[in-house]
Amino acid sequence: MSQLQKIYKEQVVPKLQEKFSYANVHQIPKIEKIVLNIGLGEAIQNIKILDSAVEELMSIAGQRPVITRAKKSIAAFKVRTGMPIGCMVTLRRERMYDFLQKLVNIALPRVRDFRGVSPKAFDGAGNYTLGIKEHIIFPEIEYDKIDKIKGMNICIVTSAKTDNEGRELLALMGMPFRQ
Repeated sequence: MSQLQKIYKEQVVPKLQEKFSYANVHQIPKIEKIVLNIGLGEAIQNIKILDSAVEELMSIAGQRPVITRAKKSIAAFKVRTGMPIGCMVTLRRERMYDFLQKLVNIALPRVRDFRGVSPKAFDGAGNYTLGIKEHIIFPEIEYDKIDKIKGMNICIVTSAKTDNEGRELLALMGMPFRQ
């Protein structure tokens, strides 16, 4: 059991139950999965960029990502249906908690001019999405070995019903929200 899982069970659950006064333990929101996504439009011209993105995402997440393909053809972007345009990985259970702990304690503080993440990036159902401009903030990425700085999306899916519940859950888990 990871450090963050213990914190969730021992500290976060009682505080959430007290604040929102849940009748049942199963009503308490929890993090269900974290989805990491790197979209690469330039993979159309250079397929090697996609290979390096897969390797880097694998080292960050600790499991092999799947290659995402275009659903529609868009002539203006020179994209045809089925072309590889990115990669993504879904983390659950132990890996999910390990990644979240690494994100909050190591990666986010390494962002330049970091003042906290936006508290407004919730989708209305308690899920939080975060965009990162540079993937080099993760300690697994060696700066000398990368060919191009890539951005990524991190989507944290919770079982919360409202944004307030999701925001409180993530804040108690250590997510540094901007004031």
